[in-house]
Amino acid sequence: MKKILLSLSFITCMGSLAFAQIENPVKWNFSAKKISATEYELHLTATLDKTWHMYAQDAGEGPEPTSIAFTANPLLKYNGKVKEVGKLTKEFDANFNSVLKFYGDKVDFVQKVTVKAGVPTVAKGNITYMVCNNNKCLPPKAIPFSIKIGGK
Repeated sequence: MKKILLSLSFITCMGSLAFAQIENPVKWNFSAKKISATEYELHLTATLDKTWHMYAQDAGEGPEPTSIAFTANPLLKYNGKVKEVGKLTKEFDANFNSVLKFYGDKVDFVQKVTVKAGVPTVAKGNITYMVCNNNKCLPPKAIPFSIKIGGK
C-alpha cells in the first residue's frame, strides 16, 4: 500500500511540474549598428510583455536596477556609459517606499564602442535585470549576451 501511495504522490508531483510554466516576460535582441569606419552602437533591446516593466539603471531605492557588465576585449574601447532609449516612467511605489524609474513595453540599452584594430570581433557580457507587474516581481535575472561587430 505504501508503494502505491508513494507512486501516486510521485506521479502527481511530476505532473504538476510538467504543467508549471516559467514566467519570462522579456524578449531580448542584441545587435550592432555601424556609425563610422571604426565606431559602432551596441543595442541590447528588451521587449516586455504587456503589464510588465523593467527597472532603469538608476532605478531608485529598493528593486534591482538593470546593470550591464561587458567582458574585457582588447579590440574594443567602450565609449561613455550605457544609454537608455525608451519611455521612462517615474512613479512612487509604496512597496519600496521610493520613487522608482522603469520602462514598459520596450527599452533599448545603447553602448558606443570603437573597434581598435578595425577587424571583426565580438562584444560579450551579462545583463542583470528585474521585472514587475501590478501583482508581483520576479527575482533578478542575469543573462549572457554576445554581439558580433564588423565583418559581413
